[in-house]
Amino acid sequence: MRWLVALLFMLAGAPAALAETFEFPSILDNPARLRIEGSGDIEAMGPLIRDFQSLNPQVAITYVDTLTNDLFARLTAACDTGKDLPDLVFSSSVDHMVKLANDGCAGAHDSRETQRLPAHARWRDEVFGFTFEPAVIVYNRNLLPPEDVPHTRDELADLLRRDSARLDGKVGTYDIAQSGIGYLFAFFDAQESSSFGRLIEAFGRARVKLFCCTGELLEEIEQGRILIGYNLLGSYAYARMKAGAPIGIVLPRDYTLVLSRAAFVPAAAPNRAAGEAFLDYLLSLRGQQVVLRQSFFFAQGAPLPDGIDAARAESQTGITRPIPIGPDLLAVSDRQKRQRLLRVWNDSLGLH
Repeated sequence: MRWLVALLFMLAGAPAALAETFEFPSILDNPARLRIEGSGDIEAMGPLIRDFQSLNPQVAITYVDTLTNDLFARLTAACDTGKDLPDLVFSSSVDHMVKLANDGCAGAHDSRETQRLPAHARWRDEVFGFTFEPAVIVYNRNLLPPEDVPHTRDELADLLRRDSARLDGKVGTYDIAQSGIGYLFAFFDAQESSSFGRLIEAFGRARVKLFCCTGELLEEIEQGRILIGYNLLGSYAYARMKAGAPIGIVLPRDYTLVLSRAAFVPAAAPNRAAGEAFLDYLLSLRGQQVVLRQSFFFAQGAPLPDGIDAARAESQTGITRPIPIGPDLLAVSDRQKRQRLLRVWNDSLGLH
């Protein structure tokens, strides 16, 4: 029973739901109404919503920003009843989106815009990726000398061993028990990297600090309370750097996981037409230009933003590892696999 999924996440220690609601009124009387629920800062989603409204002034939009695990639990319950559903949902925890679609929550949508997507960014004409977001290493430029900046996971583990006194309690990452995106990245790290165990053991020795959210961790790095952050969403990190924060961003040169934030229109959405229109806008050339220039700053096939530390373009073949949207992600939600990964994580970090 799908309600059990929501219960398990609550029992796993997830925090109480923290949701923020933002209203974008229409300039017209008696507007159509579109409700979007997702995990995305208003600074990123605001430009997209406002540009969509410039093309569709007859639509009033409500946007609810929710933590990934809370969003998954709420939608699991709503999809079971078919009530209180939004018209469009998106999440950085793409495994949650695939699980919801597999359970029948998503409606099919086939359009010119969805057909343009690469195979790894769409599944069953139901779940669609609309961003290209690398998982990055972030550091405080003022406090970490250039010669100490790690460019691979092995370099990070070596640095933590070599300079343990200075970095004790000064490294941060997601709390994978509470953060859906943090767990997703850790799951794929465990598959991709032979040095994953070594890295998290180094985290344990350095008394790594754990955070629920990208923004909170970036604030700690900006203020110098944390010197290095691991596996952060590059889009949010770049927005902070662009705003003047003294941070540097590294795309790991051993491999860089790339997330495509996923969206779907619920099968029982009150206003499916509006949800599909906004989805098509997100995937359109115009929407993708807003994604690149104002919202998430990275895009498939586009040059990297200025100031990013990465391997030279001619050396990047094979370095990026897009997380494919598809049935393989169902393994991420497997209860036994989750318990096993959390056990290894907790043992390495000394969390009991």
